[in-house]
Parts: sequence; structure tokens; C-alpha cells
Amino acid sequence: MNVGYDEHATARFAAEPAKHADGTARTPFQRDRARVLHSSALRRLAAKTQVVEVGSADFPRTRLTHSLECAQIGRELGATLGCDPDLVDAACLAHDLGHPPFGHNGESALAALAAGCGGFEGNAQSLRLLTRLEAKVPGAGLNLTRATLDATLKYPWLASRSIPDSIDGPLMSSGQHQGAVDVVGPGGKYGCYDDDAEIFGWIRQGAPDRRLCFEAQVMDWADDVAYSVHDLEDGLHSGLITLGQLRDRAERQAVAQLALADYCPGGYTDLAELGEVFGALLALDCWPERFDGGPRTVAAVKHLTSELIGRLVGAVRRVESAAGVTNGPFRFYECDLHVPRRQRLECALLKGVTAHYEMRRAGAAAIQAREREVLVELADALLAAAPGALDPMFRPAFESAASAATRLRVVVDQVASLTDTSALAWHARLCR
Repeated sequence: MNVGYDEHATARFAAEPAKHADGTARTPFQRDRARVLHSSALRRLAAKTQVVEVGSADFPRTRLTHSLECAQIGRELGATLGCDPDLVDAACLAHDLGHPPFGHNGESALAALAAGCGGFEGNAQSLRLLTRLEAKVPGAGLNLTRATLDATLKYPWLASRSIPDSIDGPLMSSGQHQGAVDVVGPGGKYGCYDDDAEIFGWIRQGAPDRRLCFEAQVMDWADDVAYSVHDLEDGLHSGLITLGQLRDRAERQAVAQLALADYCPGGYTDLAELGEVFGALLALDCWPERFDGGPRTVAAVKHLTSELIGRLVGAVRRVESAAGVTNGPFRFYECDLHVPRRQRLECALLKGVTAHYEMRRAGAAAIQAREREVLVELADALLAAAPGALDPMFRPAFESAASAATRLRVVVDQVASLTDTSALAWHARLCR
């Protein structure tokens, strides 16, 4: 066991019988990683959208492959910085478990639908899966250790304490540390529904208010690096992004404007600085001259992704906390992940590239509107036909629900659990 992970960190919410001897003497965090890896929620991510629609081609990432790549980056980065690698690996694997069908578009549909039962948020749904919905230990979900659960919390506060209308991502207003969170995502990001406050309170026992533990900061940056770089690669392979576009001054200006509006906190930077950073990033010699899908250019793009990941990860370091925490239950509340300003802006710009050319491409809005309609229509049909129309895993909760809001929450849990493909199949069957 690494120094700093004491009995408080390795405690589990529900008592479990002693494990039969298996000759491996696994650590608590190795067990956590195995539980996430073998979960049905992780398997379902194989058919959930990352950016490019599931089934449109064989190359693009799904939520599952993104989570695996995030875990690889986070594991190595965490180990370098002194974290338990299995703990960070488990948190990275678990960070997207709660995302519904159709990615963030589906998340917005369910947020509107669930307004009467406490809302919907992908991060809070991930915690709900880990602590309640996944069937491993009755009443405790996967029953992971306190430290691993805390490491999954990008937004360590309840829904009732969320702050609306801010900027998404880990780009803190100080430009220095992620630990003391002072910006929140669009619509009010949060890590736990109020209905799940009991387990949240147990996880955060002794933790500084609204403060990410160091492992959560590592997970968060690994997530940002993985999707900002790999979504670019997917865009090149799909043809939605071309290298010629990125070399055009007007196109770069449009990307920088989007990045400034959507991925940078107010007052953190301006368009002139973003333009300079974007130009310098594209001037690096790792960018290929062209991409045609052939072996040589595919290898060149793979080299590009490796170089970009190395650049974004290699610049970070661990620093002593500026928050004055000295004796928390985990020693990793005493330090923060420092990401240099340059790398934060480069990451924001890479996100802007994907958003501009993929998420906001011509025709995307109509597709996204229909996806939202599918989820709303499906939820209405399930409410009318429940409990019989629900998966057997959700029927007992619906039958025992004491209010309309609680029954709605069960239906939202059911819809959120579906993949893109199963949501369409259920809709075709129930919404004729």
C-alpha cells in the first residue's frame, strides 16, 4: 500500500465478508479497478457516442475506447506523480459510466426530462451507478473504496450546490491549480444528486469543501488530454477535419472564437492570445503535411497524437497546495496538479477544433434534435408501460417507488443505461 492511503482511504461503505484466498493478495485499489472493468456499465460504453456517431465507421472512438485511453494516460501520469496507479486507473475507467445514449446531446435531453426528480448530470449518474445501480454489493453498487470514489468526482458537490452558466473543463480561473474549484460547467455541473447525499457525505468525510483530491485532478486532466487529442484524430479519419482547414487563417480565427467562448473562463485569456498560441501549436514539426488515409499518413497522424499527448502530459507537475490544507485524511489533499497556462490553452483549442468541425457541422443540429426526441418519447412510453416495459433490474425500484418523482427517476435511470443502438431499438418497439 502506498504511503498516504490509510484505513480511511481504503474503507468501503458496506461491510463485505473476507475474500477467499486466491493466492494473489490484491490491494484494495486493484480490486476496485477489477470491479469497474468487469461492470456492465463499462461494457455498455462500447455502443455509446464519443463524438462521431456509433456505427458510422469502424475507426472512431466510442465512450469505451475513450475511457480505456484515458485510463492509460491517467495511470502512467498518476504513477509518475506519486499516486497509486490502480486507483487512478479505476477512476479513469469509471469517469464516463453515467453518460446516456447520444453523448452530451442525450445528457441535455435527460436533464430537461428529469427536472421533476432532481435533474440529470452525467457525472452524478456515474456516481449513482458506482454506488447504487451496479449489482455487486446490495445497497452499495460496486462498493468501491472511499479514495477511488473520491477520485471519480470532478465536481465534488451536490446538485443543490451547483453554480450555473459557467465554463466547462478544468481550466481554472487562477491558471494554476485544479484542486480548489471555482468554475463549473454549462448548466451547473455537479457530482451527486441530492437523493444520493448519504453516500456522498461518506465519500467526502473529512475532505475540504468543494475541493478535488489530487487523484481526481489527475483523472480530469487525463480525460481532457485523451479526448482533445483523439477526437482530432477521429475527425481527420472521418474527413470532417482537414489539415488544409487548420492552415487557413479565417478558419483558425473561427476555432479560436469558439474555444474562447466555450472552453475558457471569462477573463482568462483573449482572442489575440489564443490566436498566437494556436499558430505556434500548428507550427510544431509533428504536424503532417497531408492526410489521405494511406499507411504513411495514418502513421504520421499517429505520431502527431503521440507528440501532442506527450506535450500536454509532460508539462504538468505536482505542487504544494495553496489552500492551506495540512492534515486531511488523504495526503493528496495537500497538493495540486499544476498545468502550465500554455498547455491549458492548447487543450482548449484542440477541443475547439472538434466542436467547430464535428459537433457543429452542417446537418448536425437536425440529427441531435431527433436524438433528443427519441429519448423523450422513449421515456414517456416507459412511464406509461412500466414496470413491465422496464428491464428486470429496474422493476423492483419502480414498484416500490412512493412518488411520481421517484418513479420518474427509475425511468431516467433506465433510459440512461441504454446504448445508442439499444435506445433506438427500444424506441422502435415501444413508440410505434
